[in-house]
Amino acid sequence: MTSRPDLDPSALLEIAGGILDGVSAEFTAGLGAPSAVAKGGTDFATQVDLDLEQRIRRELTDRTGIAVHGEEFGGPSVTEGAVWVLDPVDGTYNYSTGMPLTGILLGLLVDGEAVLGLTWLPLTGTRYAGHVAGPLYRNGIPMAPNPPAILAQTAVAFGPFNVSHGGRYPGTHRAQLLEALSVRAARLRMTGSTGVDMAYVAAGIFGAAIAFGAHAWDNAAGAALVRAAGGVATDLAGNPWTVTSPSLVTAMPDVHRELMAVIDDVIGDERTSR
Repeated sequence: MTSRPDLDPSALLEIAGGILDGVSAEFTAGLGAPSAVAKGGTDFATQVDLDLEQRIRRELTDRTGIAVHGEEFGGPSVTEGAVWVLDPVDGTYNYSTGMPLTGILLGLLVDGEAVLGLTWLPLTGTRYAGHVAGPLYRNGIPMAPNPPAILAQTAVAFGPFNVSHGGRYPGTHRAQLLEALSVRAARLRMTGSTGVDMAYVAAGIFGAAIAFGAHAWDNAAGAALVRAAGGVATDLAGNPWTVTSPSLVTAMPDVHRELMAVIDDVIGDERTSR
């Protein structure tokens, strides 16, 4: 699975899953927590983010010997060696308002490659886990492979955005892509949680998902889960996803090909121009 033969994916999934099970009650009890650390605009961290990250970090490091890089407190390089990447509360705005589409994301990177992932959604009682050789597990039970599908029959999850923002993928271009997909996909969904979006692609609830962010803690778990389920994880330019990728696009292979054709038509060279 990796360049580290001592890393047994099944054992690591069991250990990590047990740790996430152990903090799920605390996650649930904190639902509706207000901002504790402002990050700018409507982005913030709650005290639950801070407390859970520290607790999970200690337990993972003690039990696996692998360091943790978290959203709130950072950590070692995510491009070299084995490192856990952790988002203790993904979809923080959802969490603070009581919306159940929020969870705990944990991925394992080896030399920048996502090799296993866990997405715990305590408010819906759903746990997804898997490593790149498969299978995908839901609540500890292996899932059957996703059946073939086409873009016109699937729901596509789309990352939230402000049309006035610039950056690598300007808001105007995201809006154009959203418009194009509105007539190509069966449905569009904006959940506000990258972790939910990617886990739902892996589970076959969504047919595809697009995330415009580059943060490892948002993307690593989902990329691993989709690959465990037999899907494809790339960036918006179609390159296989790694921790240095600027975005994340996931789907099963046939839908991914259709989706990338739409992205190419709308965004084209802008995918790699910045």
